[in-house]
Amino acid sequence: MKISSFIKKEPVLIAAAILACVSLCIVRPSFAVVLDAIDFRVLSLLFCLMGIIAAFRSVNVLDAFACKVLNVCKTETGVFFALTFLVFFMSMLVTNDVALLTFVPISLIICGKASFSRRKCVELVVIETLAANLGSCVTPMGNPQNLFLYSFYNMDAATFFPVVLKICVPSIVLLALAVLKASDKKKKIAVDVEPVKVQSPVKTAVYSAVLVVILLSVFRIVDYRISLAVCVVCLAAMNFRLFAKIDYCLLLTFTGFFIFTGCISTVPAVSAFLRDMLKTPFSCYLTGVVTSQVISNVPAALLLAGFTSFSEPLLLAVNVGGLGTLIASLASVISYKLYNSWKDEQPSEPDFAQDAGAKNVVDSANGSQNSAKSPKKVSYMAVFTVYNLIFLVLIGTVAWLL
Repeated sequence: MKISSFIKKEPVLIAAAILACVSLCIVRPSFAVVLDAIDFRVLSLLFCLMGIIAAFRSVNVLDAFACKVLNVCKTETGVFFALTFLVFFMSMLVTNDVALLTFVPISLIICGKASFSRRKCVELVVIETLAANLGSCVTPMGNPQNLFLYSFYNMDAATFFPVVLKICVPSIVLLALAVLKASDKKKKIAVDVEPVKVQSPVKTAVYSAVLVVILLSVFRIVDYRISLAVCVVCLAAMNFRLFAKIDYCLLLTFTGFFIFTGCISTVPAVSAFLRDMLKTPFSCYLTGVVTSQVISNVPAALLLAGFTSFSEPLLLAVNVGGLGTLIASLASVISYKLYNSWKDEQPSEPDFAQDAGAKNVVDSANGSQNSAKSPKKVSYMAVFTVYNLIFLVLIGTVAWLL
């Protein structure tokens, strides 16, 4: 039962582990090749970001911010718009991973305080995930694949930005439409929320300083090993229990995909096949989008870049390819896991998936109880897939035509 429960809870990790093990058995690479395949910088920064976000939560920084958002945004649509576009623009500067690690926990806190239905919570997190993946496309430092391709092909701003703006412009329009569809602009947010004070200003200041160091590492100003050391020392000194809040399964998921990508790229037959699939700009674009659906867009960029000179179609492909399946962008895995962790902490009430108005009605005249039709439970994966496929088809088509 424990194994079955773990598989259901960590399906992406299981898939990454299977792919890594199969590739290791087939290729049988040396230990040095395996180490080279693992991007320790990405793993280190992800570890630090999860740790520092847990630290901020421990001193109520996120709760305080959530209360301020609720006080400013008086309608459900206002909350959706504020959070969605905060994530969109933040991801341009601090990567999609950081934006989701920062704002999804805040959003879930707001969902609880505002008594949103479970479907509203799911849609908000899914739209935020789309916003993070799309907003991060706009800058070289927005996501790992952009950083890699910008450096690998020696791009300049004049080459890079015209390509990514093809994604940015339609994204803003579609995100706004998604928010209007998912939220009720007439619904007022009437929540009696007492202001939450940040605990321990000293700890908050220290955590803020550590976050600055981590972000400097994201921008490659400070070596990632320095930020890792600073983060570990800080967490150990301030609150050792924070290490237990870090999602080590997510780190293992990234590791599995890195090993898989590194191994299969050394197989001659795979190399020949990839060169054949990347002969034209359109085939390069299509291959990048499809490959991203299977092994994620960061590994897809790492895998395909060495086999084509079509830098612009590949840049467009791996960014558009972040839409679609859950593993198309590993940032999507982050929000999925954050939502699942939050859901597991909520009370298992019969009406957990229904809107506030869908309640049992008691007929006091005869004492009988008439139950409202019980709504179906909300599936995160179903909502995620529908939104992502729509965005993938529309943005993928428009971006290529532009």
